[in-house]
Amino acid sequence: MTVTDDQGRSVTLAQPARRVITLAPHATELVYAAGAGQAMAGTIQGSDFPEDVKQVPSIGDGTRPNVERVAELRPDLVIAWLPGAAEPLMPTLRTLNVPVFFSDPRTLAAIPDEVATLGRLFGTEAAADKEAASLRERLAKLAERYRGRPPVRVFIQAGSNPLFTLNKQSIVNDAIGICGGVNIFADAPATASQVGLETVLAARPDAVVSGVSGIEELRALASSWKETRLPAALAGHVYGVDADTLYRPGPRLIDAAEALCRALDQTRPPAPR
Repeated sequence: MTVTDDQGRSVTLAQPARRVITLAPHATELVYAAGAGQAMAGTIQGSDFPEDVKQVPSIGDGTRPNVERVAELRPDLVIAWLPGAAEPLMPTLRTLNVPVFFSDPRTLAAIPDEVATLGRLFGTEAAADKEAASLRERLAKLAERYRGRPPVRVFIQAGSNPLFTLNKQSIVNDAIGICGGVNIFADAPATASQVGLETVLAARPDAVVSGVSGIEELRALASSWKETRLPAALAGHVYGVDADTLYRPGPRLIDAAEALCRALDQTRPPAPR
């Protein structure tokens, strides 16, 4: 079968993949969502969901994969994210005639599409198509629920000291948008752009959204914004979403979008009775 990856490359397999190595955590999650967890032969450090993947052999860091270990694991497919990170492996993979599928979903709708595509590569179409349909239904319900509600202006905080944000090229922007949110730095020059505190304060967002590791980090984040006297922070509109679910373009990002929608809805005035 032949499919097209997210770099626009044709990827052809003579038969369904049976031994896959993933070079990004989101790719691992997509493989399991496609019903192909049994095909996991190796992955990088940081792939930690679902729980079963913790038993899968590691090939090292995502930016410095162990080439010899990859060869030992005898993959018949590699799923990568960024071409630069996969480059150290490419000579060996070409020698072994192992195809590479680049996975980089840029919209929420692309996530179920990718699950279905991977189902074709692994011969797990029934499970993959069922999961893809479920994810599409959830997205449709979100879009319908929040369509037409008053917009909420959002600052997406993707890093601190210095401050970073994400522009409209980020899939997180799409997650904000389905909730009726408006990214105040959608037109920033880079996908991840550094911004000044004074610029954020001057923009007066209605809410701040950030990926966090837990409740303590969220409390610290909210406290630091209150110190700046940002009105949104003083009103309690600093929201944290589990960083792994928010920043990985996999199925759990739809969970994150549902949580974001509920949070951003709290910033809207109550509907008139």
